[in-house]
Amino acid sequence: MIEALEHRVGKVDDDLSASDVLASIRSERATENAAAARQLVLAARWADLHPPESIHHAATFTVPGCEHEEPIAGEGAPLVAEFCIAELGAVLGMSTTSAKKLIGHALELRHRLPRLWAQVQSGAVPAWKARSVAETTIHTVPTLTVEAAAHVDAQVAAVAGRIGPAQLDRLVAETIKRFELAAPDPPEDPEDGHLHVDPRHATLNDEDVDFGGTMHFDAVLGIADALDLGHAIAQDAAVQKALGSTESLDVRRSKALGNLARAQTALDLAGAGAEPTKQPPAREVVVHTHFDATAVGETTVFGPTGRMENLQRLVLLEQLQGWCADTRRR
Repeated sequence: MIEALEHRVGKVDDDLSASDVLASIRSERATENAAAARQLVLAARWADLHPPESIHHAATFTVPGCEHEEPIAGEGAPLVAEFCIAELGAVLGMSTTSAKKLIGHALELRHRLPRLWAQVQSGAVPAWKARSVAETTIHTVPTLTVEAAAHVDAQVAAVAGRIGPAQLDRLVAETIKRFELAAPDPPEDPEDGHLHVDPRHATLNDEDVDFGGTMHFDAVLGIADALDLGHAIAQDAAVQKALGSTESLDVRRSKALGNLARAQTALDLAGAGAEPTKQPPAREVVVHTHFDATAVGETTVFGPTGRMENLQRLVLLEQLQGWCADTRRR
């Protein structure tokens, strides 16, 4: 048997010449491309037969695992019923993810890249090349609008799909810029960034609740507000201890914040119309400053500055004016 096989090596049973073989391969490739193009048509037709309106629920409640509409292509392409994707994948012997890509590419080409779709159906562009373009336009970040996708379609169709991945990426980037789809870049902090970027915030993370009944609260305050808050918390914690609290200082300080939240110290809204009563000052500001005669009209990056004696920190004259201008200051 081995000798028989050795005699058959290099021998063929047909009379095809080299040119005939090339012609046959070219014909088979054309047939393969036509079949792939036809498969895209059928995949799009399958999606047409399963729009979201085809989903019927037996009850009005939403039950986990029920079928829903599935966006599988870009903006402007129709949605499809979710379970039809897995059904097509089972028939073709492919995964649900692969079937989703097949239907998504077909819808993307037909609805958002119509020029490229027409070239695929005419045989000018292989289906696999068109699908690679569709894959890019579907998953581009930020999302391409219908107009932006049409621009990509026109540029790719102009070269009959002969575009590489790097060229396609550059085209998409240029399209995003042309149609102003990208989010504006955050402004760079100038040298006097404190005047443009305000870092102050008070954030309560109410989605992260500890089993002990606590939440995380984070804040960035202005210098004066932070000092006042620190003083008020320390005073309240001391009062709690004087009243017999045996809890730790940290616990008493945290409870002091809650006490502040339940107390009205800024505005007496409840007492509107009542006899005005003199309230004690909420803040006592003692300022020792020395100014040059030219400092008032000085226009520098930060403006006139001074130094806080107790914290050894620089402070703006504008900040000092704001601290002293509020009500209930002494």
